[in-house]
Amino acid sequence: MSADEIRGAALGTAPVPLSVLDLVTVGAGSTATDALRTSADLARFTEGRGFHRFWVAEHHSMPGVASSSPAVILAHLAAHTDRIRLGSGGVMLPNHAPLVIAEQFGTLEALAPGRIDLGLGRAPGTDGATAAALRRSDTLNEGADDFPQQLSELTRFLDDDFPDGHPYARIHAVPGPVQATSPGGVQSSHRPPIWLLGSSGFSAQLAGMLGLPFAFAHHFSAHNTIPALDLYRETFRPSDVLAEPYALIGVSALATDDEREAARQVRAAALNMVRLRTGRPGLFPAPEEAARHEFSPMEEDFALSWTKNIVHGSAEEVRAGLDDLHKRTGADELMLTTHAHRGELRLRSYELIADAYGLPAA
Repeated sequence: MSADEIRGAALGTAPVPLSVLDLVTVGAGSTATDALRTSADLARFTEGRGFHRFWVAEHHSMPGVASSSPAVILAHLAAHTDRIRLGSGGVMLPNHAPLVIAEQFGTLEALAPGRIDLGLGRAPGTDGATAAALRRSDTLNEGADDFPQQLSELTRFLDDDFPDGHPYARIHAVPGPVQATSPGGVQSSHRPPIWLLGSSGFSAQLAGMLGLPFAFAHHFSAHNTIPALDLYRETFRPSDVLAEPYALIGVSALATDDEREAARQVRAAALNMVRLRTGRPGLFPAPEEAARHEFSPMEEDFALSWTKNIVHGSAEEVRAGLDDLHKRTGADELMLTTHAHRGELRLRSYELIADAYGLPAA
């Protein structure tokens, strides 16, 4: 596996490669079909402007997030793009049998050879009851605790290299390397690079020890960003995948033509998160609804804490905020996630940011 599949190139005046994390946001008054159409438009646009990769995240039981099936969405995006890397940011491995993920991402690799990333997380991506339904188990901690073992099993399925005598030695993930070694086989043995995702030190340390690339969720765990990146770099051991650490951070960013519109959308994003954190997830609210909402003192404190980590405003303000964040963290890549009620605002935000950094014209 070439490190070039992991390391991108900074274009224009961007300090590092820029990428996209998409949650397939469904705003009030729109449908999942609208959201998925916007995601395809975003993938095509950001590919044309030189963004390095486009990831989708696994979430469940959230009306405002239509990305419960990353593999399905990625197959759709693969049919609408030609060059941009596509991946999961991430698949929540404890929710799935490793063989199933190996089969899904082997299929994606066959659909878009050399363009697929497999980002893995150990959180459920939902509430406890939904996680129990996904896993058909009430012992939710078991999946997280077994993550290193699940990761090892998944890697062996992807590489088709269980040792002789292992119970799974005769089981093969297809599409996959077994097809290259079968009589008459011409299948490529290449498989997607694995990334570990996290919002604390556990995955940072594991990624470092295994010599894997690491993606940190700065957009919802900003206070842990620098400690986690430091831990990743301190524990990093060179591997066949990477000779040196490579870490990206997810950043919530919104650029608008009118700074007041950015503030309105960010307030709506805050209301959306308040509802999610209090067990009342819904569609992404319109700014008018957020303006009418009477935030309790506790909700207001949470909203202020949440929005201070959203880089928003004019294109120049967002560029300055992203540059500052890069300087403070030393991240090797910035993965932008944009939350707004309407799809055209999300698309416009990426256009403004691309223009601010002088990225190639589409």
